[in-house]
Amino acid sequence: MIVRDKPSAWQLLFLMRGSIVPRILPQLAVVALFSVAVKYLYHAAYVDLSAVSMAPFAVFGIALSLFLGFRNNASYDRWWEARGHWGQLVYDVRSLGRTTETLIGANHPERRGLLNDVAAFSHFLRGSLRKIKATDDAARFIGKELAEQADAAANQADFMLRNMGKRLGALYRAGDIDSIGVRTLDERLTAIAAVQAANERIANTPLPFAYSLLVHRTAYLYCFLVPFGLASSVGWFAPFFAAVVAYVFFGLDALSEELENPYGCEPNDLPLNALCRVNEISVAEALNETPPEPLKPVKYKLS
Repeated sequence: MIVRDKPSAWQLLFLMRGSIVPRILPQLAVVALFSVAVKYLYHAAYVDLSAVSMAPFAVFGIALSLFLGFRNNASYDRWWEARGHWGQLVYDVRSLGRTTETLIGANHPERRGLLNDVAAFSHFLRGSLRKIKATDDAARFIGKELAEQADAAANQADFMLRNMGKRLGALYRAGDIDSIGVRTLDERLTAIAAVQAANERIANTPLPFAYSLLVHRTAYLYCFLVPFGLASSVGWFAPFFAAVVAYVFFGLDALSEELENPYGCEPNDLPLNALCRVNEISVAEALNETPPEPLKPVKYKLS
């Protein structure tokens, strides 16, 4: 995620970090060159485009902008919902730290194991959403042996939840907490499981492919037809205006595609590493340990 102060008006024209321009630059270049070729053919009288007006393109552009706007809103809703669920996870981890201190005791060894398990859970959830290995990060809290056992499971994050449930069962059977305490702590684990399920739902349910394909094709069709309408109306400025139009429509299309999966490593995706670090800090403070430093943006990008 890009984190920076609001740039000045001059900087806005040239900022590339976090911009969608590098991703769509090849398409912009192709549209501009295609527009140059169309303008040359018209200028050399190889084709007659004098009867082609911009009126149909204006209507077509309005319809396309509505489609792109709807898809962009749908993608942003997914991004914001995912951020809300990770915010809920931070809340649940802190609540678990506070509740375990009240019901189990600050110095109980199982409390330390339970909170280390939830820190490892955060990393395994991040790994499953990004489709990367998070075993080494989790091993810092639960040890290499347990981390490898979790890694061998079909769902590593769920393995950690089940392990936390086993700890609660052991505490209850040992008489360290009563039935009300078990119920209270199990509600915290249930809330964490709900966060995991919600994130997996977002990750595994993309926007309907047919709709995305329709918008994508229409954007390309429009951007490669608009030079024919510009050739006779704006002269040799046609390539410039065609590139501007392509920037708007290709940019919205690419941005919505990027936001559709909020768990990746693109500049505008969620900073899952930083959010896992927030949970690490919460666990360390709950255990009266020195917390690690929060992650800071590197070249304005918080990963």
